[in-house]
Amino acid sequence: MKQVIGAALVAVTAAICAGGASAQSPTLAQVKSRSILHCGSGTGLAGFGIPDQQGNWSGMDVDVCRAVASAIFNDPTKVKFIPLSAKDRFTSLQSGEVDLLSRTTTWTISRDTALGLNFAGINYYDGQGFMVRKKLGIDSVLKLAGASICTQQGTTTELNLADYFRSNKIKYEVVAFASNQETVKAYEAGRCDAFTTDASGLYAERLTLSNPEDHMVLPEIISKEPLGPVVRHGDDVWLDIVKWSLFAMINAEELGITKANADQMLKSDNPEIKRFVGTEGKFGEPMGLTNDWAYRIVKHVGNYGESFERNVGAGSLLKIARGQNALWSKGGLQYAPPIR
Repeated sequence: MKQVIGAALVAVTAAICAGGASAQSPTLAQVKSRSILHCGSGTGLAGFGIPDQQGNWSGMDVDVCRAVASAIFNDPTKVKFIPLSAKDRFTSLQSGEVDLLSRTTTWTISRDTALGLNFAGINYYDGQGFMVRKKLGIDSVLKLAGASICTQQGTTTELNLADYFRSNKIKYEVVAFASNQETVKAYEAGRCDAFTTDASGLYAERLTLSNPEDHMVLPEIISKEPLGPVVRHGDDVWLDIVKWSLFAMINAEELGITKANADQMLKSDNPEIKRFVGTEGKFGEPMGLTNDWAYRIVKHVGNYGESFERNVGAGSLLKIARGQNALWSKGGLQYAPPIR
């Protein structure tokens, strides 16, 4: 009986694999035909997505797009970054203007189920915080009664703000703006007492103020903000490509595969590493990729830990601790399914 069941499982698995290998992605076909990935990015946030004076983009969200380009083209530069406001980001993805949205976007049920979109994973676990001027003498959000608070329209930030203050029976005045840049400028100009957004954004924007030391981030985190890349409904293979590009970066850190040793790892006898770099198995084929797709990502972009440290961690101006974004094996939440 066990042999019959085993044979049936093998047959089903073979059929699934065969079907996956023949699967087609209209988005991948379009990306390949134009020889460049269109990535919806933010309008400029240090550590996540920002261009330098020469127009070269960098950041954690940028690295996700470069990882996808590396998996497809073996070239992380084959990305066109299209800056999108919080208000316009979803319509631009829905309309096909961009192939992928990667710009500090919170995964929520309404966005995942009602907009015709799919979240492909979480590349940064965040939470909403508040920044104030030190001279106000405020050390807690609960002491902001009657305060005016700057926030950005069309974000979960605006909704969380209303929920938190209503549940704590605190009166406040909201001062909302269409873009993040407008919001920050208004706060610095003194048009509001506090500025609220994701905590990572507060640390990044604080550095852009004329006198950063005059401002402080309050200790409370009032929400869950799982940030990650987004694609359109209806193209499961493309979802797989984006999802596994992110998972590859996380798995690479866990396996100790880095930009520096990626070539050396091609000679590894470790079964997990062999599957990762493509010297064993055919895990790229069902996605329309070469079997060394994950190796390409690490070779060009690095693993998740390298991306974190370079963009927002110890090697950056933000110097944010790994915290929840540490690997699951080191007390954090970052965890990726295995390649096998």
